[in-house]
Amino acid sequence: MSEEFEVRGVHEDHLDAAAEHEPRGMAGRLAVITAILATLGAMFSYMAGATQAEAGLLKNDAAIKKTEAANQWNYYQAKGNKQNLSELGMELSSDPRKPFFAAEVKRYEAEKISIKLAADKLEKASAEFDEKSEVQMHQHHRWAQATMLLQIGIAMAAIALLTRKQWLGKLVLAMGGIGVIVGALAFFGI
Repeated sequence: MSEEFEVRGVHEDHLDAAAEHEPRGMAGRLAVITAILATLGAMFSYMAGATQAEAGLLKNDAAIKKTEAANQWNYYQAKGNKQNLSELGMELSSDPRKPFFAAEVKRYEAEKISIKLAADKLEKASAEFDEKSEVQMHQHHRWAQATMLLQIGIAMAAIALLTRKQWLGKLVLAMGGIGVIVGALAFFGI
């Protein structure tokens, strides 16, 4: 029966020596950190997309309200033109027709008041939608910044793993921490 024995070469000795000098579990820790950063990055990326879509919808609503307000202002102007024509008719007409034109002037003046109120209300709604859209876009930028910071942390983790530099591993944690803080700012709308 033959007994097996191991013949070690220089290569195996070199691997053993490198393993002794490598920080304990650096590869394992970086793998876990990378997985956490990637998961957070995916969530932040989703939120960035969602807030951008919401901002676009709000901006669209603002444009719709602005168009409706412009239509009301056109209607207001048309009533003003009719009022001016009635005033002219009152000046140029004979005495029996003057009361008719005077009543028309009053009617158009009253109609213009309600049209102006409707137009002002629509402009206010448009401004509110614009303001909400800006808030959403700010939040979108925060989510995007947080995602970018986490992606940089993931890239640095790969470099740290390849170079086996502990200081770079600590920088990965710092970059991930900053990314999480920026994500928290986005979550709270700051």
